[in-house]
Amino acid sequence: MSYWHGKVVLITGGGAGLGAKLATHFATAGANLLLADIDAAALEQVQATLTPLGTRIACHMTDITDQESVDDLFRELDSQFGQLDVLVNCAGRSARGAILDTDPAQFQALLDLNFLGTVRCTRAAAPRLLETRGHLVNIGSLAAKMASRYLGAYPVSKFAVAAYTHQLRLELGPAGLHVLLVCPSPIARPDAGQRYRAQSAHLPASAQKPGGGVHVKGLDPDALAQRILRACEQRVPELVLPAKARLLAAILQLWPTWGDRIIAHMTR
Repeated sequence: MSYWHGKVVLITGGGAGLGAKLATHFATAGANLLLADIDAAALEQVQATLTPLGTRIACHMTDITDQESVDDLFRELDSQFGQLDVLVNCAGRSARGAILDTDPAQFQALLDLNFLGTVRCTRAAAPRLLETRGHLVNIGSLAAKMASRYLGAYPVSKFAVAAYTHQLRLELGPAGLHVLLVCPSPIARPDAGQRYRAQSAHLPASAQKPGGGVHVKGLDPDALAQRILRACEQRVPELVLPAKARLLAAILQLWPTWGDRIIAHMTR
């Protein structure tokens, strides 16, 4: 029997992208799911796709920037399932913009979604996860390990997620909670290179590309989802992909000047 059989998994951002891929892999492994997303139509589509797999699939339209909406989500969780084994904080978005052109309102908006949305959901989930000695998975980004040019407030918001996740691991890990930070490079998707055209119209052409133009192949979302499930099963603390990104992150810590040169070369 699968490790995930009968477990209850809550995924924010579960209506599309990596969140939907994770939902597919968890459901295939026998987990019951509560999917949260601000896009109700996308949730319904994922639910219709996964229901034939035979596990319980519930959906709840949620705005993670709103505390009352998050509270409603966890009331739905308690009503539908009565327990929680996994929270995946996957909701969020990227951005484009030169750093000095990014104003405080833009920083606040992205921090509210990417960072404080994670905080709101984690605070609600933590007591339930501690009861089950479950898993907290925060989806960061390579931008949580290293900044890149023309990503606006995005790296700041993801660095905050990384620091928050580390502190959670230090404080709650001894109580039995597995805390995992996932830092993937850009994920392959059909609209790669098109999503930020309006935001990056006045920026160098590389800014329109995934990761602000970083020269790496987009990660396969199915393979990434499988790696995340396996990392949970093994209770590893951090997943940074691809492997060469782990090396670059280490170089940045030890030799920042060389690290900056490598990033500049990779994004020109």
